[in-house]
Amino acid sequence: MHIPDGVLSIEVIALTYLALAGVAYAAFSRISRIWSSSLAGKTSSIAVVVFVTQMINWPIPGGTSLHFVGGALSGIILGPWIGFIAMLIVLLIQALIFHDGGLTALGANAINMAVVAVFSGYMLYRALNKRSAWIAGFTSGWLSVSLAGTLCGIELWLSNPISITPLIVMALWHAALGGIEGAITASAVVYVKKKAPQVIEV
Repeated sequence: MHIPDGVLSIEVIALTYLALAGVAYAAFSRISRIWSSSLAGKTSSIAVVVFVTQMINWPIPGGTSLHFVGGALSGIILGPWIGFIAMLIVLLIQALIFHDGGLTALGANAINMAVVAVFSGYMLYRALNKRSAWIAGFTSGWLSVSLAGTLCGIELWLSNPISITPLIVMALWHAALGGIEGAITASAVVYVKKKAPQVIEV
């Protein structure tokens, strides 16, 4: 799902960076009052887990790749705002050090994986959690990656409206294989809920 440099149009780059700046300002404003060393450790731990799992990529047609995102898991365990920070840290390290995702596309990649995936996964898990933690985790993981992948496809399509193929490919692939994200998310959440339920925000 990491979009490289040279793919997005200037308009899409500018719009996504502007949206990212707005969300980042809201996030840092909210967490500045509650930040602590223990919370920093918890955030770092989730960031490391997501970073490692995201390193496994499968190239797919349309100029991008498919991989575990971890947005829903970050949102469920850390809450949406700190989950966003954890994901943003991962994306920054990947772009700056490992060249996984371009700097010009960082705004789009962050909106997709650190905003849409985190917040949609968090909200859906919160809505379904009272029935079944596993079902809530699976559904939130699946939907979060499906929405993020579809938005990525929309960004690619808007940057090159001549072909709608990237949008179709991204939407279908992520919807089809989002079950893997859902299963990993559900398994992780159920495990953490049994072993250390106090660390889950939802």
